[in-house]
Amino acid sequence: MTTKSSKTPPAKNKSAAAKTPSAAKTAADKGAGKKKAAGKTEAIVAAAEPAAAAAPVAAVPDLATLRTRIDGIDRHIQQLIAERAQFANQVGKAKGKLAAAVDYYRPEREAQVLRRVVDRNDGPLNDEVLVRLFREIMSACLAQQEPLKIGFLGPEGTHSQQAVYKHFGHSIHGLPLSSIEEVFQEVEAGNADFGVVPVENSTQGTIQSTLDMFLTSKLKISGEVELRVHQHLLSRGGRIEDIERVYSHPQSFAQCKAWLRQYLPKAEKIPVSSNAEAARRARNADDAAAIAGVAAANVYGLRSVAGPIEDRPDNTTRFLVVGRELFSPSGNDRTSLLIFIKDQPGALYNVLSPFAKRGLSMNRIESRPGHTGRWQYAFFVDIGGHVQEDAMREALEELQELAHEVKVLGSYPVAIA
Repeated sequence: MTTKSSKTPPAKNKSAAAKTPSAAKTAADKGAGKKKAAGKTEAIVAAAEPAAAAAPVAAVPDLATLRTRIDGIDRHIQQLIAERAQFANQVGKAKGKLAAAVDYYRPEREAQVLRRVVDRNDGPLNDEVLVRLFREIMSACLAQQEPLKIGFLGPEGTHSQQAVYKHFGHSIHGLPLSSIEEVFQEVEAGNADFGVVPVENSTQGTIQSTLDMFLTSKLKISGEVELRVHQHLLSRGGRIEDIERVYSHPQSFAQCKAWLRQYLPKAEKIPVSSNAEAARRARNADDAAAIAGVAAANVYGLRSVAGPIEDRPDNTTRFLVVGRELFSPSGNDRTSLLIFIKDQPGALYNVLSPFAKRGLSMNRIESRPGHTGRWQYAFFVDIGGHVQEDAMREALEELQELAHEVKVLGSYPVAIA
């Protein structure tokens, strides 16, 4: 006798077995699920943590190690400078026996070298610092032949002297002269290889005495320098309350007029030929002061009472380097022209149109009495480009037909850093 409740149909049991997992398998699946979830959690945490946590930070070398490495770099730099100087000597020999240092100097070549320095610079030193370093290296290498003789508006400590050092480096023989006219005369006579003269200030405009020299001089412009000019009030005692009179160049008085009006309204203002001359006079009395650069303070033993005191923080003076010849293109040049126009309607438009037609940019134009007759004027014009380039040459050929006289003052590299 069989009992129905004690038997399970085989088909039904097979189906149940297929649908219901065994206890062992269930436990295994749960364990795998936990591991998978844990893996996901760890991945999320790892992604959220900073990358620095994944890799330990390299230890900073100790001071002795850093100094040893710097010493090694210094030796290598010195070796490379010596090697460069040797090659510079060979360049001199390759050119043959020349008359003087000026025969070895090529401003267009120096400009190309310095532009490459700027193009390569990725820091941490800025362009101006690196240009200054390389300028000094080139200056020292050139001086192996013979130091260049550079005339400038003196005495020692003027902004003109600073412009000389910025453009030529310190391995030169500086000739401080008493006037802009004397700078031109010494270069023309061959007593100086080059001269450096101010031509315009960003605040006060053109230095007319420099432009007037080009009306009669045969010298050529071979370079330009842009110098940020910072004016300081200098005195022997260093106390502003003691100052009763101030010496300075008229341009510097104009650059600082707002500051002087506010802080020294009652002081007598005495114009002199240069700021260095102002400093030289101020060193003789406690109640006198000078407006000049800090270089003048170092030369004449003065203290800075206040500074910078110029009214505009971007106060910049442009200087011209004058020599006896034109140089080849550097790749980024400016040409300065002196144009005597014909007295007729539209004369100025006519003389400028040849440059506009050829896409040549005019950077500056200034008129001065031409010294050729009453009410006759000459125009000083700066144009982007070099006289040896096709567009400039074509423009100048056309200009000869339109102007009374055209004088090329120079084609020279645009100022660098």
